[in-house]
Amino acid sequence: MANLSALETLIGLAQRDTDAAAKKLGAELAAVDDARQKLTMLHGYRDDYASKLEAAQMNGITPLAYHNFVAFMGKLDNAINGQREVVKHAEARSAAAKTIWQACERKRLSYRTLSERAAAETLRVENKRDQKQMDEHAARQAYYKR
Repeated sequence: MANLSALETLIGLAQRDTDAAAKKLGAELAAVDDARQKLTMLHGYRDDYASKLEAAQMNGITPLAYHNFVAFMGKLDNAINGQREVVKHAEARSAAAKTIWQACERKRLSYRTLSERAAAETLRVENKRDQKQMDEHAARQAYYKR
């Protein structure tokens, strides 16, 4: 079995790696939320602008103003498509960070299991040694009582 202090060192290092991976995952999840909020905001802004265009058309609009509305709507659509890409990339980074965190956590738990097994084995050996000593002591006591 591995040395208990070596295992404790490995567990400590694995814990540090797991904590760092968890922090990175949290940052990536926050980036996903932020990107999604911005996308939602852009959709809302586009919907508002489309409503303004529709109202302007009902009231009458000059060709130049119509052209400006349509051009701006195109820019909003481009911004929305760009933000969708940002969301997609943020989600991919988040998924990668989650995979890394899971691997770190598995490693930490593996070391913990090894440590527990080593401790159990050490306890078993100590109990066996204690039992042997008690048996020898009892045998000596019985031998000298005769």
